[in-house]
Amino acid sequence: MKVLLIYPYFLDQRIHAEDVSVVPIGLYYIGALLKENGYDVEILNWHDRNKNSDEIKKIIKEKNPNVIGFSVVNANRWGAIEIAKIAKKTLKNIKIVFGGIGATFLCEHLLNNFKQIDYIVLGEGEYTFLDLLECIYKKEEERICFIKGIAFIKDGRLFKTEPSDFIESIDSLPMPAKYFTFQHVISSRGCPSNCTFCGSPKFWGRRVRFHSPEYFVEQMELLNKNGVSFFYVSDDTFTMKEDRVIQICRNIIERGLKINWFAISRVNFVSEVMLYWMRKAGCIQISYGVESGSEKIRQTLNKNIKTCDIKRAFSLTVKYGILPRAYFIYGSPGETDETIDETINLIKEIKPLNSIFYILDIFPGTTLYEDFQSRNKTGEDIWLKKIEDIMYFETDSSLSKEKILSYGNKLRTEFYKSLPENVSSINLIDKTDLYEYHADFLSRLAMTFSHGDYANIKEISDKENIAEKLFSKALSYYPDHRAFLGLGIIKQKKREYMESIAILEEARRHYPESEHIVICLGISYMNIGQFEKALKCFQAFPDSQTALNYSAACHRALGNKETSKF
Repeated sequence: MKVLLIYPYFLDQRIHAEDVSVVPIGLYYIGALLKENGYDVEILNWHDRNKNSDEIKKIIKEKNPNVIGFSVVNANRWGAIEIAKIAKKTLKNIKIVFGGIGATFLCEHLLNNFKQIDYIVLGEGEYTFLDLLECIYKKEEERICFIKGIAFIKDGRLFKTEPSDFIESIDSLPMPAKYFTFQHVISSRGCPSNCTFCGSPKFWGRRVRFHSPEYFVEQMELLNKNGVSFFYVSDDTFTMKEDRVIQICRNIIERGLKINWFAISRVNFVSEVMLYWMRKAGCIQISYGVESGSEKIRQTLNKNIKTCDIKRAFSLTVKYGILPRAYFIYGSPGETDETIDETINLIKEIKPLNSIFYILDIFPGTTLYEDFQSRNKTGEDIWLKKIEDIMYFETDSSLSKEKILSYGNKLRTEFYKSLPENVSSINLIDKTDLYEYHADFLSRLAMTFSHGDYANIKEISDKENIAEKLFSKALSYYPDHRAFLGLGIIKQKKREYMESIAILEEARRHYPESEHIVICLGISYMNIGQFEKALKCFQAFPDSQTALNYSAACHRALGNKETSKF
């Protein structure tokens, strides 16, 4: 039996494409369980297929699945609906199943309005979907009404079975890394918090279940053997249990995994010892949901964190050479010019090195959505519109689109303007066993100003000087490859070729096999007319087309006519 699991496309483009480009980890867990039970399963990431209906039809026809399961968050439901329509027209007997947080909270609306959907899996879906497939495969569809956690239309009536039980031991699930390769991993499911803008409390029941450290790190190791060296740890709050986090980190180190990873945390769930071990195990960024600098707005959003904890978390995180990233929400109930200024003041105090700013959305399954429905006496027909979600400001007469756009521009501008000061205030802990990690942190940060996300942001002043200082500071801790190369390139751009040569010669002593460093060194020698020395640099890499091109230029400069032809 052939099963396609599809992550469908969204309506709107994103400023940050990574926000929607990643297949939810739950789809891999479902896929692994199905494979272990003998099903032919393929996962398709179609987040970017919204302009290719002919291609979608062609692929569905070629793969000829019996069942298609869609992972639906609220914002990609139209993509799932449109693909389902194509599938139904292409394959006569295809069964369409929706699942995920968006499908769970809009199940009645979706089933009542879109006849292409045969079933919706509600809540945690692994075993419900497996049981459903067994009924379909055995043509025993009359048994489907006895499966927990499912909704469907029968004889013109909507049926919802009783909720499925949570999987008490998530270690009992087959390990997805045995069958698939991915970067986003989880070590737990659920969140104990109850923020008004988040659907997690209702979806998971504010319960948190944990993978054992051994399961989690073994999965990382399997993925690492398949070429994955960078991970996004997608737990709502990875750092909830200090002892467990340290166990995970020690396990990563003991297995010798050379990996880097991002994590998500709450500001009141971090400690110095935890940050130390996270850095040693390869963590290079932690994202914190700050949401607002206004305590009043945080209370409105039920974000129960204190300003003192926010300040402490950001200070400690950067102290251990981990980049602290802040999530902010604007356009909340009670948002004013004054509350925006409070957020800007907090940004200046906590000095984040990366920040993401979101307009407050209203999603089904959240407390905000329940409030929206009660205020507007609206049913779910609003979701028949071709929209992804509802912006809170659209429901609040005190907030206009123009005002919201001005708030966003002001927040981003002030954050960018604060970055030079944020960088100059970095104070790393003086632990010799962290010096190599400090150098790595500083050189990564430098790259964001010289070549990365910040390089083209006009509001950031003196970007090249910031990068140069960071590269130099990195080298004061450890002979970091990235710092040598970055500093050498900056000196080249400034036409300070002798300084560039001195830096890159030192780099070559540490990294004699580095093509990037040695070719960069050769270019500096070319710029001062020392073509023989430059040629020796390029000849060290006879299989490199870049080196061959520069070698030819050196031969021409030296008058070697025969050898200048490549």
